[in-house]
Amino acid sequence: MTTCPRLSHAVKVLCLVVAISAAVGVVAVSGVLSGTTRGTTLFIAYAQNSQPVIDALHLLGERIEDKTDGAVKVQFFPDSQLGGERELVELLQVGAVDIAKVSAGLMESFSPIYGVFSMPFLFDDTQHFYRVMDNPEIMGPIYASTQENGFVGIGYYDSGSRNFYVQDEPILSMQDLEGKKIRVMQSEAAIEMMRLLGATPVAMGQAEVYTAMQQGILDGAENNEFALTIARHAEIAKHYTYTMHTRIPDVVLLSNMALRKLTDEQKAAVHEAMAESIQFQKQAWRDAIEATRQKAIDEFDVKFYDINREPFRDAVRPIYDELKDEPGQYELYREIRAKADRADANNENSQ
Repeated sequence: MTTCPRLSHAVKVLCLVVAISAAVGVVAVSGVLSGTTRGTTLFIAYAQNSQPVIDALHLLGERIEDKTDGAVKVQFFPDSQLGGERELVELLQVGAVDIAKVSAGLMESFSPIYGVFSMPFLFDDTQHFYRVMDNPEIMGPIYASTQENGFVGIGYYDSGSRNFYVQDEPILSMQDLEGKKIRVMQSEAAIEMMRLLGATPVAMGQAEVYTAMQQGILDGAENNEFALTIARHAEIAKHYTYTMHTRIPDVVLLSNMALRKLTDEQKAAVHEAMAESIQFQKQAWRDAIEATRQKAIDEFDVKFYDINREPFRDAVRPIYDELKDEPGQYELYREIRAKADRADANNENSQ
């Protein structure tokens, strides 16, 4: 497969289009760039992902073919064959890819409204998260907000909650975080959250975390449970605390060019297939997380802790005060909080 060097934005996208053309042997680059359709074959691409997400995407493809009686075919480009998630969005924009799954954290650079999902302690628990994500009145406008960018959202997948895991002593209170060097994503929101919680944020790529903890550059990190076993961070960090400070969904995107080549019946089939894929992924995610947690206990001797999260939530309230300067995002925050099954939800919604 053709590989792309580190070139300019435009040249890199062109190179990736060439890579697709070489892989399938049927698409002329000029045709892709000018918007010429590939008949009724949808290209689904994704970067590195957990098995529940991979399985859900393949179920999506199977359901699309089934529901269209084979009139729409699906071809996959898995495991970062076409680049990372940002590159996949760029390929959606030129019509070289039809469907892609990316993190809602990345989507903020295409539509600011997605930035709300990176806010700390936005969701109380999994059921609160599902009540919001399954609500078309809330999610419909968000999915449509990237229409002018060349694609729209058609659904989501659960990517779990991000929690702290550290070496030495567990995080049981705010005081336990003070001065600890914690890896965060390369995100201003994540860095600011960590500072407010009293830790020292260290922004770096996920691939560097294991060695950084091993060398004492980091005291720990924050991620879902898969980081313990898949990335083998549990070989070093033995204490995992459920702060559930962020819960950023994955988003499944469909290109405008793909929409234009589908009939109304085929579009309906895609949305039906997406709904079934979401339901499958919810259960698959729960099962995989439970198996991962048990593996971390049995094979790595990791200890898990549930704590009082209220002091952590209180510490990051200045982030939400600043959000009031962005009316659209603040209104979405209020809508999401109104769906919480909490005694204080009405108080927060009246602020």
